[in-house]
Amino acid sequence: MSDPSQPHHGSHTAGSHYQPSLGVVLTIIVLFVAATFLMLRSASPSTPTTTTLPAGSTTTTKPQSKVIPKSQVRVQVANGTSTSKLAGRYTQQLLTLGWDTLPALNAARVIGTIIYYNPQFRWAALEIASEVHVSAHAVQPLNGLHPVSNAASDDVIVVLGPDLAVG
Repeated sequence: MSDPSQPHHGSHTAGSHYQPSLGVVLTIIVLFVAATFLMLRSASPSTPTTTTLPAGSTTTTKPQSKVIPKSQVRVQVANGTSTSKLAGRYTQQLLTLGWDTLPALNAARVIGTIIYYNPQFRWAALEIASEVHVSAHAVQPLNGLHPVSNAASDDVIVVLGPDLAVG
């Protein structure tokens, strides 16, 4: 016989499980698909883009992207002025900003700051120029030059000029 104190309608027996409504299940599925799409989209390599020029011609360019974190970009800062410890100050500043800086050096005197880069590190040189408040015109490829001895294999070489010796 059954116990009259236990109601028979809507009671859950031990071991029964909650079953969500169809709307809840569909919402979870939609959220899962959307999250998966966004993760795959952000992880995929950048694809070329095509731009139409006013003259009707087209050009294909690949967006510039950093594949190397700046903490792995070897940056050499050299003092090209007579101001004492200038390279040390900028080396510390760039280190604080996350760059892999090498010990400061002295270089031959220059009339203005020049930021050299090895192939594939133009983005880093431009970012460093911005961070030390130098015009992008000061950024140029290394192209076999040796502005500082034993630094030709470094990714970016910053030769500080008198424009950064002030302040």
